[in-house]
Formats: sequence, C-alpha cells, structure tokens
Amino acid sequence: TMIATYAHHGHCKGALQLFSQMQLEIVKPNKITFLTVLNACITGVLLDEGRLAHAQIIERGFESDVVIGTAIVKMYSQCGSLEDARRMFNDIPKRDVVLWSVMIAAYAQHGNGKGALQLYQQMQLEGLLADEITFVIILDTCASLLMALEEGKLIHASILERGFESCVVVGNA
Repeated sequence: TMIATYAHHGHCKGALQLFSQMQLEIVKPNKITFLTVLNACITGVLLDEGRLAHAQIIERGFESDVVIGTAIVKMYSQCGSLEDARRMFNDIPKRDVVLWSVMIAAYAQHGNGKGALQLYQQMQLEGLLADEITFVIILDTCASLLMALEEGKLIHASILERGFESCVVVGNA
C-alpha cells in the first residue's frame, strides 16, 4: 500500500497523513493497515500518533488480537512509554512467545534488566517456552547485569535442553 511505502522509506508523517486521508474518504482500515500505521509510529518515534492509532484500534475491536497487541506494545516501548507498553501487555488475554519477547526486550531496553528477568520467569511459569529470539534477549540482559550469573547459567541449561546451542544467533549471544 501507499502507506507502507511511505513508512518504509522513512516518511512516517506522510504515511500517517495518507492514513488520515483514507479515513476521510470513509475507507475503513483493516488489521494490516493498523500494523503499518503502528510501524510508522515506531520508526518516527511518534507516541501521540501511536496513541491515536491505538484508540482507533480499540474502536474497531482489534485490540485483543495478539499480533495487533504485540505491535501496540512495541510501539509504546519504542516511543518511550514502558508503562503504556506494560498496561497493553497486561490487557492481552492470550499471550504468545513473540509478545512475551517484545515485552522482555522493552524492559531490557529501558534499563530494567531485573524486570526483564522477572518477566522471563513469569513466562516460564505460564507454560510458554522461549524461542531463539527470547534467549538472545534474555542472555543480553544477563550480560548487562553484573549479578545475573546464576540466571545466565539456568538460561544456558534451558538452551541446551531445547537444542538451541547450534543456533548461530543464540550462540553469539
């Protein structure tokens, strides 16, 4: 779409203007359109516009979709609002490993390594298994925390148990 093309080339505000024009012409946005708009907000670090998109997502009834919800969590985090990201995360009824990984990464990126480790532990308690991306995020978090050696050893054991030791990305982490 034109919106995606604008956003892809770094013209985030132009993408959002097209989105507004689309709505003025009474074209209803679908999930893909909203994902594109949220991505434009992330790229341009446009928190206010992201909040408006989130409100429209709620109006359209898409907020409980895990893919849309994950994009909203990522948007809030990347735009500097960890509190809004966590609130959205908590509101999503069915969380998958991608959503958990985005939220763990958000905590780590905002300098809250202990919070990231707690989320990782909570994810495990809820029965979700980490994937390669989750392991990379959490290993990077352990490396940044001086007191996380024991947690790192436990995570390494999980990596071996799950057979990810030969994964290049995990091995490099």
